[in-house]
Parts: sequence; structure tokens; C-alpha cells
Amino acid sequence: MTAFNEILVIGSVALDTIKSPAGYSKEILGGSAAYFSISASFFAPVNLVATVGSDFPDAHRKTITSFGVDLKGLEVKDGLTFRWEGSYVKDMNCAETIETQLNVFAEFKPCLPKGYEKSKYIFLANIDPDLQIFILKRFSGKRFIGCDSMNHWIKNKNSSLKEMIKKTSIVFLNDMEAKMLSGESNMLKAGKYLLSLGPKFAVVKRGEYGAILFSKDFIFMVPAYLLEDVRDPTGAGDTFAGGFMGYLAKTNKINEKNIKNALLWGSVMASFTVQDFSINRFLKINKKTIEKRYGDFKKLIAM
Repeated sequence: MTAFNEILVIGSVALDTIKSPAGYSKEILGGSAAYFSISASFFAPVNLVATVGSDFPDAHRKTITSFGVDLKGLEVKDGLTFRWEGSYVKDMNCAETIETQLNVFAEFKPCLPKGYEKSKYIFLANIDPDLQIFILKRFSGKRFIGCDSMNHWIKNKNSSLKEMIKKTSIVFLNDMEAKMLSGESNMLKAGKYLLSLGPKFAVVKRGEYGAILFSKDFIFMVPAYLLEDVRDPTGAGDTFAGGFMGYLAKTNKINEKNIKNALLWGSVMASFTVQDFSINRFLKINKKTIEKRYGDFKKLIAM
């Protein structure tokens, strides 16, 4: 597979501490770029750009590279790694942030190693919109660019966020973020508003209720894959985007059929994430496992 099909992700790699009804896990591998890259790696080669502190465990680095993810862009700085602590004890659909320590991530300024700029598929994970704009200036020519964001940036960097979204091909937001950014309580109106900002596609992630894809030509929605056991929802949105972008990079064709299929693959990858803490579920599956669940999912939603 050539660099034309490679995916570049710029985001965070973190140490998470999670409490849920299923248990408690301390300083496990987390961060948007980690979740996205591991999910996407089942479909296409991935180059990761992020920063960690000198305390970042070598075991976590080896875990990421075991999926074939290229870490030349993972900068190690003196100091502590970004840490996030959250709880799902009250509501599995909404994380309660207990503590956030940005540490070295507070001074993150992405630097692309040689060759990374050739990637056709680019995902700007949840970071400062001004940084996302800074990164986009490095690229020219036709690219398929996806982005994600969060309520903090919608509230505090609204104009920069809208400027960034305008330069992308697809925006991924959850339902609350889409409503907040658009000012609309109706999801259809919110989706149309996202398209009015400039991207060709918009995906609204709805957690246990599935996802909706918007474009000017069609709207497509899927439910979430049904699960009996959900242990940790952290990173589900990032692995969703990883499966979505990964499938598109694998097929290397942007058309209605592939975009709709990408929504299914994203949903499948997210369904694995929530079955265990961190990225642990992905350590126990392979492409055949994923393909089987995809087949089961298609049967579930077929008429």
C-alpha cells in the first residue's frame, strides 16, 4: 500500500484513569490519537503525531506499535504525560471528568516527520482548532480530511473552529456538540448547519443510539451494534472515526456506497472499544473477528 493510502492522525496520547460500573483502571493507554490509530490500523497504514512525557510507559508504546502504527511523530518531552481521570458510575453515556492534567500536551506544537505530508487521508483529532488550522497549512493538493472537536472549543474558540471545519472534508461531532455548535435542538437542522460550514460530509455520533451521516445528496443513519456488556465507553468516538477513515483509505474511493459502508465499519470498531477498558479489546481480536461482526451488523439492520 502506498503513501497515497496512508492515514495521518494528529491528536493526543494520554494516560487515563477510568472508573465505571465494570471496575477501575489506573493510568491505562488513552488519548484520541491512540484510539483512532489502533482502530484505523486494521484497514490501512497509520502515521501518528502527538506528544508524551518522559514518564510515558514503554509498554504502552509497544502496544501501539504492535498494531503497525508508525510513531516517528510521537514526540517525547521532558515532563509528565497528559492525564485524564473520568467516571461513568452515574451515567455510562456521559463521562464525569474528575481531573485533567495537560502537562506536556499544554505546549503541543505538531511537527510532521518527513514523508508524513504525503498522506492523502488526514484526521485532526480533538485538539485546539488553532493547532488544527496550523497543521492544515502544511498540506496542498487533494486530501480527504476529517476532524473532531469538543464542547470546550465550541464555547471558547468558536470562530477558529468554524474556520477549521470549512477546510475539511468531513466533521465528526457527538449529538450534544452538534446541537451546541449549530444552536439547533433538531438533529436534522443541526446536521444541515454543519454542512453549511463547508465540509462535504458530517457525522453525528449518538452513542448507544447509533450515528447519522449527512451530505447534500443523502442522509444515512445506523443504530449502534447491540451489546450486553459495556465496560468503558472512553475512546468510542475516536475508534468510530478510525474505522470510518480507515475503510475509506483502504478502498481509496469516496462515493456514496463507500461512505455509507464506512459508517457501518466505524460503528463496528466502536462496539469493540466499549467492551473493555482502554484499547484492550483490540488486543484480542483480528480482521476475521471484525469482518464477522460487520456481517452480523448488516444482517441486524437489513430489511
